[in-house]
Amino acid sequence: MGPTTNLSYLLQHISEVLAKQYDQVLQEQLGIGLSQYKLLMVLEWNPRVQQLTIANSLGQTEASISRQIKLLKGKGLLMSKKDPTNRRRHITAPTPLGMQVTEAATAIMRRSFGPEFARLGEDQLFQLIATLQSLHQIVCRPGKLGACDHQLGI
Repeated sequence: MGPTTNLSYLLQHISEVLAKQYDQVLQEQLGIGLSQYKLLMVLEWNPRVQQLTIANSLGQTEASISRQIKLLKGKGLLMSKKDPTNRRRHITAPTPLGMQVTEAATAIMRRSFGPEFARLGEDQLFQLIATLQSLHQIVCRPGKLGACDHQLGI
């Protein structure tokens, strides 16, 4: 029995390979990396989320998130303002350009990798998505290390 029969290995390996491929295509076409795209996506969903929460849900450090925010602000993709309900906090949200880039990145990834996933067939693809959503609910339940507090649009 080799590594390709090991579920943990397969999940990790596929995730890493796709992440490298996504990062490359986003860098080439939009000048942002996968980490920056994921940060834009999270902030588009919830601009009031704290950096530590983002870091935990994306499996990154808070320092990494802070660096990515500075880079994205420099590119005009994010803006920050003081939270009117708590002057010590800042609300960071995508600018209109940031939202356009996020949508473009989603479309690019769908176009770039759609053919590979389409080879699965529609039934297999829906089954895979349903299985991954179920796994997400199990793995990311509250109290688990790295758990997130979103439902991925479910």
